[in-house]
Amino acid sequence: MMNIGEAAKASGVSAKMIRYYESIGLISEADRTHSNYRVYGTNDVHTLRFIKRARNLGFSMEETSALLALWHDRTRASADVKQIATEHVQALETRISELQEMADTLRHLVHCCSGDNRPDCPILSNLAGQDRAVGQA
Repeated sequence: MMNIGEAAKASGVSAKMIRYYESIGLISEADRTHSNYRVYGTNDVHTLRFIKRARNLGFSMEETSALLALWHDRTRASADVKQIATEHVQALETRISELQEMADTLRHLVHCCSGDNRPDCPILSNLAGQDRAVGQA
């Protein structure tokens, strides 16, 4: 058994996040000592590592909770896990596309900006909704 600091170190999840995960029901409430300190076991550390890895892959708290439930359910169908992962990949690909569009727009605006001492700036004009200024740079 280990205290919250030791569990945090062993799992790579901060003590603050462990308490938060407990408060939202993502993990079970920890056992307590007679002095009311939280204590964790090896299984708790494995669960925390699972959560950390899922969060590092960008899964939402809801998705992480669903994956955690499936992980603990030995009668699960792998199709259920695959569906969550596939939907997440699609969401990531959409976000990547959106980010690429943002980068392309900013790259274009930077190219159009002369970057001199004049006050005219197509970047600021675009942010202000005055897109016509982009072609004038």
